Parts: sequence; structure tokens; C-alpha cells
Amino acid sequence: MTTKIVEEKTVWQGKAFAYNSMTMILPNGKSAEIGCIRHPGSSAILPVSENGFITLVHQYRPAIGDFIWEIPSGTMLPGEAPLECAKRELREECGLMGKKYEKLGEVLIAPWYSDERIHLFMATELTPCEIELDEDEILTPHSFPIDEAMAMIAMGEIQDATTILGLKMAYPNWKKIS
Repeated sequence: MTTKIVEEKTVWQGKAFAYNSMTMILPNGKSAEIGCIRHPGSSAILPVSENGFITLVHQYRPAIGDFIWEIPSGTMLPGEAPLECAKRELREECGLMGKKYEKLGEVLIAPWYSDERIHLFMATELTPCEIELDEDEILTPHSFPIDEAMAMIAMGEIQDATTILGLKMAYPNWKKIS
């Protein structure tokens, strides 16, 4: 048996996602009331320079009331392809453009309450351009040797799941280009 949505209604609609309430028939045949964040998807990108350094952003996140280390990332605009979103975020948040892009994979960050799928990329052969932060973005890009960033994960200094996954997925590829 497959899942069947009997009813779905939007409880709240925000700029980037909606919170929906659903009545569903689950694969076991039972009915359930489910809350779900409906998200258009996002992309994240790990910029790797010729000297083997990576760029992370130290970004303020209002939901946790603090700054955290992240790879550049953002929500896809309507009709925007995952790679185009990643390129846009790289320009906006780091002031960089890549010449080569490699898809690292896709991940579901919180499938127990959200359908958000994050597409992960790596950019190389970087050139500088103008940073174009959104009004609500407070961040500063910093470059690190990738081994230092991996140590930051081990020490708990990097806690963002997307960043941890992106770094771990890119690490074998980075070793080939460094």
C-alpha cells in the first residue's frame, strides 16, 4: 500500500517555505495527522581555491541567535535549477565565481518534518566578483585549509549538518585536486 494524502492545508506561508497540516493514510493503512514543512529545495556549494583552501561563511542565524560556520547555501528560486542556485549563492555570499562545478550529491536534512532536499556542489577554478548579500544576511567569508575545517568539525566548531556533509563528501575529491 502507498501513502495517500486525504487533505492538505497550508497553516503558515513564509518567504522560503510553508508549514502544512495533512491528513494521510499511511502505508500500514492507518490514518494520521502530520505537520510538514514544504520547501522548494536548496543548494549548497563548497568553494575550493587553487591553493587548496576552502571558503566558509560565518553567518548569523536568527533561529539559534548565534553565528555559525557554513558553506554558502540558499533556497532555490521558482524555476531555478540546483546548480544555478549554487552558483548564485557562491556569488552573493562569497564574491566568487567558479569555472568548474562538480555535484557531490543530495541530502534530506530533516525528513521527519520537512521535504527539503539540499543539492551539494563543489566549485573550483575560482575568480573574485562582487558580494551581493540579501538584506537579511549577516555573514563574513573566511578561507581555511580543508584539513583545518575538518578539525573544526571534530572540535564541534562546525555544527551545521549541510556543511559537515558537504565537507565530508568533498574531502576525497579535494585530495585529488590539491
